[in-house]
Amino acid sequence: MEEPSELVVRAAAGGDAAAFTSLVRHYEDHVRRFLVHFLGDATLAEDVAQETFVRVYRGLPSFAFRSPLSSWVFQVARNSALDALRSRRRRDRLVAAVTPPRPEERAAPTPSPSGAAEVEAAIASLDDRPREALLLVEVYGLTYREAGEVLGVPEGTVKSRVHQARRSLDRWLQAPECADDV
Repeated sequence: MEEPSELVVRAAAGGDAAAFTSLVRHYEDHVRRFLVHFLGDATLAEDVAQETFVRVYRGLPSFAFRSPLSSWVFQVARNSALDALRSRRRRDRLVAAVTPPRPEERAAPTPSPSGAAEVEAAIASLDDRPREALLLVEVYGLTYREAGEVLGVPEGTVKSRVHQARRSLDRWLQAPECADDV
C-alpha cells in the first residue's frame, strides 16, 4: 500500500481540512474492506469506518512517524472494530437476558456457499485474532512487522496467527459438505 507524503500527513495533523480529506480518500476503501471482512457486517463496518476516521482526526496530531501511517490507521480501525464488537456483545447479552427466545424463532437453513461466498464464509469462521492477522497480511499486504504494530503483538505472533488462519481455512475449505438427506 502506497503511503501518503509526510507533508500531507503533517498538514492534516496541523488542521488542514483538505489534507485530511486527502488522507480519508486514500484509506477509506481499504479501511472499509478490512472492517467488512473483520466484522462480517457491512452496515456495522460503515459505522465503524466513520468512527475510525473521527479517531484518526483526533489522534493525528500525536502521530509520531515511527511506523507507516497505514499501520497506525489500521490499528485505529481494528480498535474501533473491537470496541463495536464489545458493545454489540454487551447489548446482545442484555437483550438475551431480558427477552427469552420464542420457540417459533428458529433459524432457517441457509444454502451452502460457493465461490467467493465460500471463501468469505471460511474467513468469517475464523477466530478474531487469526482472522485479523490474515486480513492485514494477505489482503492488505502489510508486512508481518507492520501487522504486529497494528495488532500490538510481536512479529512472530503475527506469523503464528497467519499460519493458524491458513490451516483453519484449508480444513474448512477441504471439509466435505454435510448431507441433510434423511
